[in-house]
This record gives sequence, C-alpha cells and structure tokens, in this order.
Amino acid sequence: MRTRTVGEVMTGDVVEARREMSFKEVARLMDGHRISGLPVVDHDDKVVGVISESDLIRGQAARAERDAGHRLRMPALRRTTRGAAVKARATTAGQLMSTPAVTVHPEQRIADAARVMERHHIERLVVVDEEDRLIGIATRHDLLRVFLRTDDEIRQDVLDEVVTRAMDLPPRTVFVTVHEGMVTLEGRLEHRSDIPRAIQLTWRVDGVVGVMNSLTYRVDDIHAPAKHPSHRVQHPWLPER
Repeated sequence: MRTRTVGEVMTGDVVEARREMSFKEVARLMDGHRISGLPVVDHDDKVVGVISESDLIRGQAARAERDAGHRLRMPALRRTTRGAAVKARATTAGQLMSTPAVTVHPEQRIADAARVMERHHIERLVVVDEEDRLIGIATRHDLLRVFLRTDDEIRQDVLDEVVTRAMDLPPRTVFVTVHEGMVTLEGRLEHRSDIPRAIQLTWRVDGVVGVMNSLTYRVDDIHAPAKHPSHRVQHPWLPER
C-alpha cells in the first residue's frame, strides 16, 4: 500500500553551515533566511551536527555567566556547569552544534518520521542518504501537511489501497465514510481475522486521524469452537477401546 514518504515533503534546498563558520556567520545565516536551525556538514557534505536558536542563545547566556563569574572571582566550575563553560568558549559552528544529529532517510514513512521528531522533542529532521550526506530537511509543518488531505481523498485511498488492492475484496463489501479524517468502516467480512487487518491498513493511509470499526464477520477463525467431551457408557460386556 502506498503511503507518502519523507522525500515527498522535505525541502531539498537546505541552508547549511560548515564546522569552521564563526558564531556570527551562523547567526547571520539563520536571521537572513528566517530559519530557527540548520545542519552542520563536513567537507564531504556529511551531516555532523545541528545548530538551533537554542544553541546560540545558550552560548550567549553561558558567555554572560562566564564574564560575571570572572568579575566576581567565582570559584572553580562544578561538574554540572562544565557544559555551559564549553558553550561559553564556542566560537565556531563545530563547537556550537549539538551532536549527534537526528536524521531520517527519504524513503521513511511520514508517520515514522513524526514519531522520531516527537521522541527527540525537535522541530526539524535532517534528511540524509545512505552515506549520511545531506539531501534535505523536513520540518513539523512539512510532516503535518499530510493531514490537510480532504475527506474524499482519504476515502478513495481507503477504498483503492486497502479494500480493493491490499485485501482483494469484492466491490461494496466494505462501506467507507470519512469525516474530518475519522474513517468509519462498515460491512461484513468473511473471516473475523480480516477485521484487525482492515483497521491496521486503514490507519496507515495518509491523513487518517482515527478509525471507527463497525465491521462484522461470517466465520470466527480466531476462537476455535469448544470441544465437548464424549460421554461413553461403560458396560462390563463392552470391549475397551
């Protein structure tokens, strides 16, 4: 069944930074292109890290704290503040960036990419090829575009991709209605085991936000019929089996 991939929604024209770029060069890039983050690549265009506005702000804040500490002759840094000290000394993209970069491949499903984004609490995903070379970037907005599909588009995909192609069911076996991305499945299937499969496949259709199941079945192939014990009459003149 066809589902949209990261490669279909990503932005291929990516603003990138090199390791040796200065703090100010990175800030100018982000401000000039009105972006809140960018990948850092090496001389082979392999992604080595990412820089966000938060990295720049932390760097500036760490510098301010360092300067205040010098003026007040603060004692040696504790272990918990050593990371801030490193940011305070950072002057290049290579020192400012966060590593490792969270990356995805263009052939990955949008739903899988969204889970990666949520798990790492990030706003964008760097898209790389098999050799970790930069090929694009996908933002939250890019991934959310799949949910802007119309109900008619979603319904047609469920009928074509799920009912007809994946499950090979005759026409009008399953009736599909969609409202605001919520899909309702109605009809009678041959086997009970077909119902969870139909629901699972429907969930995979781009733009589906929920599935209401009203399907019934003819044959219960999940729960075997109970076996009733045989009652044999014992008589002393009957031979044992």
